[in-house]
Amino acid sequence: LVHGEEEAQKAKEASAALFAGNGNHENMPTTALADEDFADGNIDIMSILVKTGMTASRSEARRAVEQGGVTVNGEKVTDIKTTYEKAVFADEFVIKKGKKSFQKITLA
Repeated sequence: LVHGEEEAQKAKEASAALFAGNGNHENMPTTALADEDFADGNIDIMSILVKTGMTASRSEARRAVEQGGVTVNGEKVTDIKTTYEKAVFADEFVIKKGKKSFQKITLA
């Protein structure tokens, strides 16, 4: 093991949380949103995808959403106009693009 037993255990827990739907999300890749990321107290799904680095552009984000490849907290997002209020990020907010790309979103 390159990083040691502790890091291997963290990776195992993270993969269990992501792919089996159980476990904790502490070791999941995380992006913190700042106040300036919210226009009028809201942020749209395409901005979240770009901010997290899950897509390189808003056009790529649009395609991912329209093709049904994006889920938020287990629910599929199909409308590119979907917005989220700042308050929803106080609780656990997990976004998934495709089968293997996950991010936990928090407030900075």
